[in-house]
Amino acid sequence: MGHKTPDMDAIGAAMGILRAAETFGKPAFIVLEGVNPSIERMMELVAKDAELANKFVTPEYAMHLAQAKTLTVVVDTHKASFVAEPRLLQLSKRIVVVDHHRRGEEFIGDATLVYMEPYASSTCELVTELLQYIHEGLSLEVLEATALLAGIVTDTKSFSVRTGSRTFEAASFLRRNGADSGLVQQLLKDDLQGFLTKAEIIRHAKIVHGVYAVAAAPAGQRYSQLTIAQAADTLLDMKGVVASFVVCERTDGLIGISARSMGQVNVQLIMEALGGGGHLTNAAVQLEGTTREAEAKLLKALEEYHEREGTLE
Repeated sequence: MGHKTPDMDAIGAAMGILRAAETFGKPAFIVLEGVNPSIERMMELVAKDAELANKFVTPEYAMHLAQAKTLTVVVDTHKASFVAEPRLLQLSKRIVVVDHHRRGEEFIGDATLVYMEPYASSTCELVTELLQYIHEGLSLEVLEATALLAGIVTDTKSFSVRTGSRTFEAASFLRRNGADSGLVQQLLKDDLQGFLTKAEIIRHAKIVHGVYAVAAAPAGQRYSQLTIAQAADTLLDMKGVVASFVVCERTDGLIGISARSMGQVNVQLIMEALGGGGHLTNAAVQLEGTTREAEAKLLKALEEYHEREGTLE
């Protein structure tokens, strides 16, 4: 299982682990509490494959399936409170954690195996590396390979950030195993309404300290977490911007801040200062209150970071 409100990296990594387990003849399932916009298109493809679709189970059904000898593999997070079903961790005596985020204060205790590599592009990259060596008879279905590649493409912004030689080696392995790069692009394409919604957020952007782009949407307008994250991605493409931050009210009433950088700025540290977390170039936080209050907290955190790190070119 991945984290709550899973993205392509979590779903792709889970599908890779599923294939590994089944290669060893072990019954396996993916815990999914619901479909959100970031994985909707992928899950539509999964639904067309009855056998694969039956491998996705609700948290409640997963609790019913769990036994004393069950192995629970957590992907794309290492925080117990973030997983799709925290109670599974209490039932499982054997837990494996595969994640690419920097280790935070909260961590799943008593894990049998922990494979964490903060400098990896994505959890899909780590899982792909495992798949190459875990069993010589392993073979991937096209959709599985495509899901893993989609996770890598999403977390690297099409191989533009957090990309090393290992990333391309993993992508090459997936392509040799049938990953459809054209399908990946179709999965990640934006629609017109989504584009217009992002544009509405971005028009409120301003430049802070000459290099940080900050966009805070007006109060009363709610957006999905995916839209907030995509707006931050788009802002990062602006000339001269080294880090972008988008502050919006989410559909659940919380205030979401998505942060992105090209690597010169550690947005994880900035988000951790506000109670969130993430990765060097990709982080977020959810706050209670208003967008104005959240923006004020963000600007203060940016001021402190700027004073500590100095001027960036």
